[in-house]
Amino acid sequence: MDTRSSLWSTLVDIVETVVVAAAIFVVVYLFLLQPHQVKGASMEPNFRDGEYILTDKISYRFSEPRRGDVVIFKAPTNPDVDFIKRIVALPGEKLEVKNNKIIIFNDENPKGFTLSEPYQVMEPIAGGTYLREGKIVEVPADNYLVFGDNRTHSFDSREWGPLPRKSIIGKSWLRYWPLSKISIIKRPQFP
Repeated sequence: MDTRSSLWSTLVDIVETVVVAAAIFVVVYLFLLQPHQVKGASMEPNFRDGEYILTDKISYRFSEPRRGDVVIFKAPTNPDVDFIKRIVALPGEKLEVKNNKIIIFNDENPKGFTLSEPYQVMEPIAGGTYLREGKIVEVPADNYLVFGDNRTHSFDSREWGPLPRKSIIGKSWLRYWPLSKISIIKRPQFP
């Protein structure tokens, strides 16, 4: 009988461990971090097709998205698909694409400043249906303009306009695949 009760005790311990681990996984997945796979070339050369990242789903509950953050969000044209893009303009700002440069107008810079993009960007910027060369657009409250780093291969705010904050799932936090590229994803510093 001791062998049977010992075996039963071990089995109960294993089941308890598995249930606790599964519960922790579900909480982390639903509320804290979510894995995403980069699909397509829109964020090259910084994020390549097939790479995996962890999305931080909690930070934006306590702070606002910032310029330069790489965000994961529900695609405006299909909420079943997630996109990855970089925030270039914030709520209340105005943006103009002029001579392949991004000009930002805000309270601190009413005459505008050229966005210095310290991350690599594949040129040219070009325009889209919503945002064209020389056109100034204003970002509505609780919205952002997001662009892919690879501007020639990105379906982004230039085409479909501002991204509502409620569509943002979170910000990219950690690249974990391929293993050779494991790294914390940092927001660039702007001058």
